[in-house]
Amino acid sequence: MTDEQRMPPLTADQWGDAEYAAFGALLGLPGDKVPRAGSGDHYDPLNFDIIGMLAHHPEMARMFLRFNGFLLQRGELPARLRELTILRVAHRHRSAFEWGQHVRLGAAVGVTDADVAALAEGNTGFTGTDRSVLDAVDELIANGRADWSTWQRLVDELGEHAAMELIFLVGTYTLTAMAFGTWGLAPQPGSAALPEEKRGHEA
Repeated sequence: MTDEQRMPPLTADQWGDAEYAAFGALLGLPGDKVPRAGSGDHYDPLNFDIIGMLAHHPEMARMFLRFNGFLLQRGELPARLRELTILRVAHRHRSAFEWGQHVRLGAAVGVTDADVAALAEGNTGFTGTDRSVLDAVDELIANGRADWSTWQRLVDELGEHAAMELIFLVGTYTLTAMAFGTWGLAPQPGSAALPEEKRGHEA
Protein backbone atom coordinates (compact mmCIF):
# COMPACT_ATOMS: atom_id res chain seq x y z
CA MET A 1 0.00 0.00 0.00
CA THR A 2 1.47 3.36 -1.00
CA ASP A 3 1.21 6.64 0.88
CA GLU A 4 -1.40 7.74 -1.67
CA GLN A 5 -3.55 4.78 -0.56
CA ARG A 6 -3.36 5.65 3.12
CA MET A 7 -5.85 7.72 5.13
CA PRO A 8 -3.76 10.50 6.69
CA PRO A 9 -4.17 11.08 10.44
CA LEU A 10 -5.48 14.50 11.36
CA THR A 11 -2.91 17.28 11.42
CA ALA A 12 -2.49 19.56 14.45
CA ASP A 13 -4.69 22.30 12.98
CA GLN A 14 -7.55 19.80 12.41
CA TRP A 15 -7.96 18.99 16.09
CA GLY A 16 -10.85 20.73 17.83
CA ASP A 17 -13.17 20.20 20.79
CA ALA A 18 -14.94 17.17 19.30
CA GLU A 19 -11.67 15.43 18.41
CA TYR A 20 -10.17 16.02 21.87
CA ALA A 21 -13.35 14.70 23.48
CA ALA A 22 -13.02 11.54 21.39
CA PHE A 23 -9.45 10.89 22.55
CA GLY A 24 -10.44 11.77 26.09
CA ALA A 25 -13.00 8.96 26.05
CA LEU A 26 -10.11 6.49 25.79
CA LEU A 27 -7.87 8.27 28.29
CA GLY A 28 -10.66 8.79 30.83
CA LEU A 29 -10.24 12.58 30.63
CA PRO A 30 -12.55 15.43 29.65
CA GLY A 31 -11.64 16.84 26.27
CA ASP A 32 -10.20 20.06 27.70
CA LYS A 33 -7.69 18.05 29.76
CA VAL A 34 -6.33 16.06 26.80
CA PRO A 35 -2.83 17.21 25.71
CA ARG A 36 -3.00 19.48 22.70
CA ALA A 37 -1.96 18.27 19.26
CA GLY A 38 1.65 19.28 18.65
CA SER A 39 2.40 19.81 22.35
CA GLY A 40 5.06 17.10 22.48
CA ASP A 41 3.38 15.53 25.51
CA HIS A 42 3.52 11.73 25.80
CA TYR A 43 -0.22 11.68 25.01
CA ASP A 44 0.01 14.26 22.23
CA PRO A 45 -2.59 12.98 19.73
CA LEU A 46 -0.06 13.35 16.92
CA ASN A 47 1.90 10.47 18.49
CA PHE A 48 -0.93 8.05 17.71
CA ASP A 49 -1.83 7.54 14.05
CA ILE A 50 -4.60 5.18 15.14
CA ILE A 51 -6.31 8.02 17.02
CA GLY A 52 -5.66 10.51 14.24
CA MET A 53 -7.44 8.21 11.78
CA LEU A 54 -10.42 7.47 14.02
CA ALA A 55 -10.82 11.18 14.79
CA HIS A 56 -11.87 11.84 11.19
CA HIS A 57 -15.30 10.87 12.62
CA PRO A 58 -15.03 12.25 16.15
CA GLU A 59 -18.49 11.33 17.44
CA MET A 60 -18.18 7.73 16.30
CA ALA A 61 -14.61 7.61 17.63
CA ARG A 62 -15.71 8.92 21.03
CA MET A 63 -18.33 6.19 21.43
CA PHE A 64 -16.06 3.45 20.09
CA LEU A 65 -13.05 4.43 22.20
CA ARG A 66 -15.16 4.56 25.35
CA PHE A 67 -16.33 1.01 24.72
CA ASN A 68 -12.89 -0.21 23.70
CA GLY A 69 -11.42 1.45 26.77
CA PHE A 70 -13.83 -0.55 28.91
CA LEU A 71 -12.75 -3.83 27.33
CA LEU A 72 -9.05 -2.98 27.71
CA GLN A 73 -9.05 -1.34 31.12
CA ARG A 74 -12.14 -2.22 33.13
CA GLY A 75 -13.37 -5.59 31.87
CA GLU A 76 -13.37 -8.85 33.84
CA LEU A 77 -11.56 -10.97 31.24
CA PRO A 78 -8.02 -11.54 32.60
CA ALA A 79 -5.47 -9.37 30.84
CA ARG A 80 -3.35 -12.27 29.56
CA LEU A 81 -6.38 -13.97 27.99
CA ARG A 82 -7.48 -10.64 26.53
CA GLU A 83 -4.13 -10.19 24.80
CA LEU A 84 -4.03 -13.79 23.54
CA THR A 85 -7.49 -13.20 22.07
CA ILE A 86 -6.48 -9.98 20.32
CA LEU A 87 -3.33 -11.58 18.94
CA ARG A 88 -5.27 -14.51 17.51
CA VAL A 89 -7.75 -12.11 15.87
CA ALA A 90 -4.88 -10.03 14.47
CA HIS A 91 -3.18 -13.13 13.06
CA ARG A 92 -6.34 -14.55 11.49
CA HIS A 93 -7.37 -11.20 9.99
CA ARG A 94 -3.80 -10.31 8.93
CA SER A 95 -3.65 -7.09 10.94
CA ALA A 96 0.04 -6.19 11.11
CA PHE A 97 -0.64 -3.10 13.20
CA GLU A 98 -2.65 -4.92 15.89
CA TRP A 99 -0.19 -7.84 15.96
CA GLY A 100 2.78 -5.56 16.59
CA GLN A 101 0.89 -3.47 19.12
CA HIS A 102 -0.37 -6.39 21.16
CA VAL A 103 2.82 -8.45 21.15
CA ARG A 104 4.23 -5.48 23.07
CA LEU A 105 1.19 -5.02 25.32
CA GLY A 106 0.86 -8.76 25.91
CA ALA A 107 4.43 -9.03 27.17
CA ALA A 108 3.48 -6.78 30.09
CA VAL A 109 0.70 -9.14 31.23
CA GLY A 110 2.33 -12.53 30.87
CA VAL A 111 2.19 -13.37 27.16
CA THR A 112 5.63 -14.88 26.55
CA ASP A 113 7.73 -15.10 23.40
CA ALA A 114 6.89 -18.82 23.37
CA ASP A 115 3.16 -18.00 23.48
CA VAL A 116 3.55 -15.60 20.56
CA ALA A 117 5.39 -18.20 18.49
CA ALA A 118 2.80 -20.85 19.35
CA LEU A 119 -0.11 -18.60 18.37
CA ALA A 120 1.08 -18.54 14.77
CA GLU A 121 1.01 -22.37 14.66
CA GLY A 122 -2.51 -22.98 15.99
CA ASN A 123 -3.79 -24.17 19.34
CA THR A 124 -1.78 -27.31 20.00
CA GLY A 125 0.74 -25.45 22.14
CA PHE A 126 -1.92 -24.33 24.62
CA THR A 127 -3.83 -26.10 27.38
CA GLY A 128 -6.49 -25.33 29.97
CA THR A 129 -8.32 -22.03 29.80
CA ASP A 130 -5.86 -20.66 27.23
CA ARG A 131 -6.94 -23.43 24.87
CA SER A 132 -10.64 -22.92 25.62
CA VAL A 133 -10.36 -19.23 24.81
CA LEU A 134 -8.42 -19.72 21.58
CA ASP A 135 -10.78 -22.46 20.40
CA ALA A 136 -13.67 -20.08 21.02
CA VAL A 137 -11.97 -17.30 19.05
CA ASP A 138 -11.44 -19.64 16.12
CA GLU A 139 -15.08 -20.75 16.13
CA LEU A 140 -16.30 -17.15 16.26
CA ILE A 141 -14.13 -16.15 13.31
CA ALA A 142 -14.85 -19.26 11.23
CA ASN A 143 -18.58 -19.59 11.91
CA GLY A 144 -19.78 -16.23 13.17
CA ARG A 145 -20.69 -17.88 16.48
CA ALA A 146 -19.30 -20.21 19.10
CA ASP A 147 -20.83 -23.62 19.70
CA TRP A 148 -23.12 -23.80 22.73
CA SER A 149 -20.80 -26.33 24.38
CA THR A 150 -17.91 -23.90 23.87
CA TRP A 151 -19.95 -21.09 25.42
CA GLN A 152 -20.82 -23.21 28.44
CA ARG A 153 -17.15 -24.12 28.91
CA LEU A 154 -16.19 -20.44 28.79
CA VAL A 155 -18.79 -19.55 31.39
CA ASP A 156 -17.62 -22.39 33.64
CA GLU A 157 -13.96 -21.37 33.36
CA LEU A 158 -14.23 -17.57 33.19
CA GLY A 159 -17.62 -16.57 34.56
CA GLU A 160 -20.47 -15.18 32.50
CA HIS A 161 -19.28 -11.56 32.35
CA ALA A 162 -15.78 -12.41 31.13
CA ALA A 163 -17.19 -14.92 28.63
CA MET A 164 -19.47 -12.23 27.22
CA GLU A 165 -16.56 -9.81 26.99
CA LEU A 166 -14.57 -12.37 25.02
CA ILE A 167 -17.17 -12.43 22.26
CA PHE A 168 -17.31 -8.65 22.10
CA LEU A 169 -13.51 -8.45 22.12
CA VAL A 170 -13.32 -10.71 19.07
CA GLY A 171 -15.91 -8.56 17.30
CA THR A 172 -14.18 -5.32 18.25
CA TYR A 173 -10.76 -6.36 16.99
CA THR A 174 -12.22 -7.88 13.84
CA LEU A 175 -13.72 -4.45 13.23
CA THR A 176 -10.44 -2.63 13.81
CA ALA A 177 -8.57 -5.09 11.60
CA MET A 178 -10.98 -4.30 8.77
CA ALA A 179 -10.81 -0.54 9.35
CA PHE A 180 -7.05 -0.24 9.75
CA GLY A 181 -6.39 -2.63 6.88
CA THR A 182 -8.59 -0.48 4.63
CA TRP A 183 -7.03 2.79 5.79
CA GLY A 184 -3.44 1.51 5.59
CA LEU A 185 -2.44 1.95 9.23
CA ALA A 186 1.20 0.88 9.32
CA PRO A 187 2.76 -1.04 12.22
CA GLN A 188 4.76 1.10 14.62
CA PRO A 189 8.50 1.12 13.85
CA GLY A 190 10.30 -1.69 15.63
CA SER A 191 7.16 -3.66 16.43
CA ALA A 192 6.98 -7.43 16.01
CA ALA A 193 6.34 -8.56 12.45
CA LEU A 194 3.13 -10.39 11.64
CA PRO A 195 4.01 -14.07 11.00
CA GLU A 196 3.15 -15.63 7.69
CA GLU A 197 -0.13 -17.52 7.67
CA LYS A 198 0.29 -21.26 7.26
CA ARG A 199 -1.22 -22.66 4.04
CA GLY A 200 -4.47 -24.40 4.91
CA HIS A 201 -4.12 -23.22 8.50
CA GLU A 202 -7.42 -23.13 10.40
CA ALA A 203 -5.72 -22.02 13.64
